[in-house]
Amino acid sequence: MGQLVSDVTKILDYNNAKKDAENQRQKILAQIASDEKNKVNLIKKVLSTQRAKYGADGNSGDSFSENAVLKRLRNETAQPYDDKKQENIEKIRKNKIKKPNLIKNWLAKLDDIAG
Repeated sequence: MGQLVSDVTKILDYNNAKKDAENQRQKILAQIASDEKNKVNLIKKVLSTQRAKYGADGNSGDSFSENAVLKRLRNETAQPYDDKKQENIEKIRKNKIKKPNLIKNWLAKLDDIAG
């Protein structure tokens, strides 16, 4: 009877751990989505500020490369968010639950009993 209780406990613990891991993954994914939205808003804000500054200075497209400015702005504003996204993806990869192998447990018990 003790083995049965032990096995049921392992299964219940596994199911609870699996639910907790899924909840954690969902939180991380929600954080990634929120960070992505914040990144886009920050890029838009910095870009519009930069455009206004260049326009006020009298610069036109002839005096600087618009694509280079946009690339630099995206890199400066997006880099912290991209780094955080990579960290969150690593957290998701590491958030795995090991499924109990009841057959191995039973076989080990049989070996103990037979031995």
